[in-house]
Amino acid sequence: MKILVSNDDGYLAPGIIALVEALRPIAEVVVVAPDSNRSGSSNSLTLDRPLSVYRADNGFYFVNGTPSDCVHVALTGGLAFRPDLVVSGINQGQNMGDDTLYSGTVAAATEGFLFGIPAIAFSQAEKGWAHIDCAARIAREIVERGFDMLQKPYLLNINIPNLPYEQIKGIRAARLGKRHESEPVIKALDPQGREIFWIGPAGKARDAGEGTDFRTVADGFVSVTPLQIDLTHALQLEVLKKDLP
Repeated sequence: MKILVSNDDGYLAPGIIALVEALRPIAEVVVVAPDSNRSGSSNSLTLDRPLSVYRADNGFYFVNGTPSDCVHVALTGGLAFRPDLVVSGINQGQNMGDDTLYSGTVAAATEGFLFGIPAIAFSQAEKGWAHIDCAARIAREIVERGFDMLQKPYLLNINIPNLPYEQIKGIRAARLGKRHESEPVIKALDPQGREIFWIGPAGKARDAGEGTDFRTVADGFVSVTPLQIDLTHALQLEVLKKDLP
């Protein structure tokens, strides 16, 4: 198996290092990741400047761009082969519910999916890298398991509790939950006394009931959510077809 690995925390993040170490015994792994933290970059591509690709001492390739840039460059000219799987992560912090719209981790996987390659995004539920080795072990087991029951290409969003391996209760399929509106921006002053703004924290979970990714992870299970890209609102489309001349 040939696997392309990326992330949004940057090529030096403990999550991607642990993930690669876990996957190397079972696959040929190539890493193309951002040169720095690009969390929240979503599916953006850099179009206003050229991109550069560098190779680190550990063999990882890094790009001065977004997670989507990394996978795009790799798949359209950077790699000498077409990978069997694109894996993104392991992210520091959860990507559940509405987070998936903003997540650079999910975006890297999505870019592979858009090129017709199965893709998986892995995240830990909490920040701080606690039990990252356990998360990497679970990621390898999930990759080894495969998803032959799913139509290819598939796009999976997976969140792993920050727990010791023995305390993980299992793996469950889950739907995306929903969050409340984001918290207000945080106002501050720059050194010149001008007002600046930091984006506030994500809103708290609003729909975290049975069957959601929020509830699944809170109960000690790994959540697996299949994603799709079609944004068409089918019901409203039918209304418009009837109403518009």
